[in-house]
Amino acid sequence: MDGTAWYRTTFQLSNADLGKPVHLGLGTIDDSDITWVNGVEVGRTTLAYNRPRVYDVPASALHAGDNVITIRVEDTGGGGGLYGDSTLRFLDVGGDRRALPPRWKFRVGTVTIAPDPQHINRIPAVAYHIIVHPILRYPITGAIWYQGESNTDPKDAVAYRTQFADLIRSWRRDWTASSANFPFLWVQLANYMAVDSVPPVQSGWALLRESQTATLDLPRTAQAVIIDIGETNDIHPRNKLDVGHRLALGARAIAYGERIDYVSPTFRSQAVRDGRVTIELSHARGLRTRDGKAPGGFAIAGADRRFVWANARIEGERVIVWSDRVAAPVAVRYAWGDNPLAANLVNADGLPATPFRTGR
Repeated sequence: MDGTAWYRTTFQLSNADLGKPVHLGLGTIDDSDITWVNGVEVGRTTLAYNRPRVYDVPASALHAGDNVITIRVEDTGGGGGLYGDSTLRFLDVGGDRRALPPRWKFRVGTVTIAPDPQHINRIPAVAYHIIVHPILRYPITGAIWYQGESNTDPKDAVAYRTQFADLIRSWRRDWTASSANFPFLWVQLANYMAVDSVPPVQSGWALLRESQTATLDLPRTAQAVIIDIGETNDIHPRNKLDVGHRLALGARAIAYGERIDYVSPTFRSQAVRDGRVTIELSHARGLRTRDGKAPGGFAIAGADRRFVWANARIEGERVIVWSDRVAAPVAVRYAWGDNPLAANLVNADGLPATPFRTGR
């Protein structure tokens, strides 16, 4: 259901509470809200589904005994309402944080019924025929592709390797008004969701990134790696400046012939000796970590494929990886997960290293 709905609950204050500063936390609300306490508006937020609400409540709106919270929520599409971490719904009275009741009264206000554009866009070829096909007669210099989040089911993520390459080939074949091999650039999936706290496990996001990287085998392609600038709770990270900068490096090199470094450090080979794995990287001039700490985001496993977090150090354009818990390593993974925020390798230009795995 899309439209508006009303939520209501109460909280109690004593005479001793009156006059103290009061803050009302409501957590995240999808999409917009207007909030009242005892009929007095205390705050409103518009179209910010992932922003926790915290509103100051004026003393004049409060009294001893039951106080009523009323929230009008407007949802424009998809999920809606109060959701997320219940600990973010609280009342703070002079520094004393109190949980709000877990059960609320609820009433539907208005209902909006409209076609779901997300559903329509998931029908194969619809977006292509509506958006791309009508403009094939116009010449272009190149294309930028920013997509993949809807393909992160593990099976889909593996299939993406073939599908994405086929898409690029078909565009180049059909766009007869342009160069037969016009530049095609894309943005690799950002880090997203909870920060990875356990050693690598199955991750559709990691598999999708791997499929994107494999597509670099096609000529005149480039990839912007952005595993360092995503957000845990927003699938659309707000930092687009760095995304644009990294794409521009690829465009300047491929489309305009500038001799500049535009490729992130990329796995080339591994060698195992005395319980340590030497990882050779290409495009790793000036290899360092972005935060000055030891390299993070590495995991290592023996023949049993039980990965553990690993130690690592940089030696020139190589990284030495080891763990005292793995005497005979056979496989290494780097930045392999939904949100590999600990992965901190960058080259001299500040481009983050591309996620990879070895010894599959």
